Amino acid sequence: MKVLMLNGSCNERGCTYTALEEIGRTLCEEGVDCEIFQLGADPVRDCIGCGGCAGGSCVFTDDGVNRFVEKARKADGFVFGTPVYYAHPSGRVLSFLDRAFYSGSAAFACKPAAAVASARRAGTTASIDALGKYFGISRMLTVGSTYWSMVHGNCPADVLQDREGLQTMRNLAREMAWLMRCIETARAAGICPPAPERTERTNFIR
Repeated sequence: MKVLMLNGSCNERGCTYTALEEIGRTLCEEGVDCEIFQLGADPVRDCIGCGGCAGGSCVFTDDGVNRFVEKARKADGFVFGTPVYYAHPSGRVLSFLDRAFYSGSAAFACKPAAAVASARRAGTTASIDALGKYFGISRMLTVGSTYWSMVHGNCPADVLQDREGLQTMRNLAREMAWLMRCIETARAAGICPPAPERTERTNFIR
């Protein structure tokens, strides 16, 4: 089993990474492989609604979206991490996820996911809520913890002092590992995810 984690921060070794790293250590203790995919500081295109992704990949190839989706197809679970900007996730991570979920929705369906936010002080719950919207529309299973999945600090050293935040990350990792094992056991017993009905689109405006 493998968990793919997205570090949605420009800072590859900052506060968001520190939270993901804590999750990763605990996952490894649980016998689960993990990988942190770095969004990095390069430009990320916004979705332009062209519909070209109907072919299974985004038409824009100058950033990491298609690479991430390819990794997602092989992953069993996900953690999406973001810093907080103006009480909201990074605009770059939202642009990245818009295109990843539009072009690769099947890679995420029926798999467990968690959102993690890091902030100096506030805006974390709004950021977690925004990322959670991707899970609900993509037939994913949201993984919880013993508190909202957030850490606080202005730098990694501060985050390492947030004992409650780090504990929440570890508990989240254990919940993730448990849920993935449950899914694996169900599939071995022939219990598969339900097939959704064919999509009906109600358009009131003609």
